[in-house]
Amino acid sequence: MKKSVVLLNMGGPSNLGEVRTFLKNMFADPNILTVKSSALRWLIGTIIVLTRTKNAQSHYALIGGSSPLLPLTEKLAAKLSSLMDEKVYIAMRYVPPFSKEVVKAMMEDEVQEVVLLPMYPHYSTTTTKSSIEDFYKATLEMGYHPKVHTIERFYKKRAFNELIVEKIKETLAGEDAEDFDLVFSAHSLPQKIIDAGDSYEKEIEEHVQILEGLLYSEGVHFRKTHLAYQSKLGPMKWIGPSLGDMLTKISASNKKVLVYPIAFTVDNVETAYELDIEYREIAEELKIEDYRVVSCPNDSEDFARALAEIIDEKMGTE
Repeated sequence: MKKSVVLLNMGGPSNLGEVRTFLKNMFADPNILTVKSSALRWLIGTIIVLTRTKNAQSHYALIGGSSPLLPLTEKLAAKLSSLMDEKVYIAMRYVPPFSKEVVKAMMEDEVQEVVLLPMYPHYSTTTTKSSIEDFYKATLEMGYHPKVHTIERFYKKRAFNELIVEKIKETLAGEDAEDFDLVFSAHSLPQKIIDAGDSYEKEIEEHVQILEGLLYSEGVHFRKTHLAYQSKLGPMKWIGPSLGDMLTKISASNKKVLVYPIAFTVDNVETAYELDIEYREIAEELKIEDYRVVSCPNDSEDFARALAEIIDEKMGTE
């Protein structure tokens, strides 16, 4: 039986012109804008796209005119394919390559069994569920019915967490962790989505505890460890505390901060612009003297090996 892996992600614009497409498709997603009326969702989404496109384009312009997410994911897929000796496809939710394109290619390649791996360590209806639903919709529309295995979360996997600890240690560059406050920064979500039963916040909190334990066992003791949230949009209540508020609180007693983007596995505008540019400027305004952002696992060999292990474990239990 011919097998393959599909890496699922929200995607990121490959050029400034694609920013509008990205935003349009994102805010047409009922898992993102959870209003029941499709007409109202269209109206709200249209307003958001009209008011945010130019501002979003300016952010992408500052990081080279495109998102680093797709090229990094392509490199990761190539390494994973080599390790597993199986073809690895990439399907993005809001920009090409879309699930329909990928399903068509898989049909042509006569793939009969597939592992779906959303590139989100923690489950959320806004990310994992949305990406999986999008892929299944494409298979139904095209009459394609492979055997499917789905990995919905992997934040508890030791190989993945050991990789994160190594990334944090690399960013410390031999300096004493006790001089730094460590902030795990996660993408925020509207409180109403969490109240509706989304497990994301709970899984993020559990992941922080796992990583704190691993860091401690490795002898890496930060002055204090915190959890904060970024990327809030609009006037409604979102889960917090916000990263800005957390940096303000830390700055009153410490001037050295290290930030790890716990909700992301591949760098994107939220890490390359928000964390490394926008919040760096905020840190400077707060007189934080040493502000460091840990890069995501990206296309590292260690990440590819960790994912291969996670996939093999999944296949071995089903």
